[in-house]
Amino acid sequence: MKAVFCKQLGGPENLAIGESDPPIPGPNEVHIRVRAAGLNFADTLQIAGKYQSKLKPPFIPGMEVAGEIIGLGPEVTRPLRIGQRVMAFMRGGGAFAEEALVDSEWLVPIPDEMDNIIAAGFPTVYGTSNFALKHRGQLKKGETLLVLGAAGGVGLTAVELGKQMGARVIAAAGGTEKCNVTLGHGADFAIDYKSESIKERVREITGGIGADVVYDAVGGDVFDQAIRAVNWEARMLIIGFASGRIQQVPANLILVKNISVVGVVYGAQTERDPAYGASFVQEAADFFRQGKLKPHTGKVFPLEDATGAMNALLSRDYAGKIILVP
Repeated sequence: MKAVFCKQLGGPENLAIGESDPPIPGPNEVHIRVRAAGLNFADTLQIAGKYQSKLKPPFIPGMEVAGEIIGLGPEVTRPLRIGQRVMAFMRGGGAFAEEALVDSEWLVPIPDEMDNIIAAGFPTVYGTSNFALKHRGQLKKGETLLVLGAAGGVGLTAVELGKQMGARVIAAAGGTEKCNVTLGHGADFAIDYKSESIKERVREITGGIGADVVYDAVGGDVFDQAIRAVNWEARMLIIGFASGRIQQVPANLILVKNISVVGVVYGAQTERDPAYGASFVQEAADFFRQGKLKPHTGKVFPLEDATGAMNALLSRDYAGKIILVP
């Protein structure tokens, strides 16, 4: 089978297409024919050797997959069948290939209404945002949610799920076009942080009260502004640092408003309890089936151009998800 290999740790230029023997499922694994795979910022960290779970080259990257079942391990007990369409989060990589193995507990059936391209970009981002807002952020109906990097693959899902939870959503994104995308996905307000102050606009929108929950997958300067625009007992959810500068949290600002800074590591949670982790994706899939979510695809690349796809992700030029198709 064809697969993308990371031959040495570093940037996307180290990715190369190659051949590999088809994988053989272990006792509780499911063998999937890959129809599409989603890219995530965590993939860039994994090929650079900076992700929490480190892999030794050469390895096949990719943490998000959609396809159909072509084989079942001998100890799989879930009611899964050959030919069934499924999607999954794969913290250990392996999605950038024509075939892949997934722990059976991580699989979520793909709704009939969802195509493979959307499904490939669904589990990680919707699972992360649902877990972050519901489990870690304890977002409540009527609260104000500020989403940083709101037009990105994971940010748009936070906008959509925040609205489903009854929050007032303020989306912060870079550029007018991206702001318009967030408004089209349900944001009540959009802030262009290329030309506007997040701190001042949030204060203006909330009448000086500030945001109750901040969803931050960006870090850097936008985090510095956001932490100065929050309400009493606000929760700052740290998802990632796509800007390249890891958030530095001033303890004095945490103190004066009883702010909680909360880490969100969805991947590690799914490793500890795969079924619980998958439940956040399943709930989001149910929202999709009900017509309450509108996943957004930024661009689709062929498997052979994994380097181009990864560079497109890193450029942050595209709203929504970047997808690879074998």
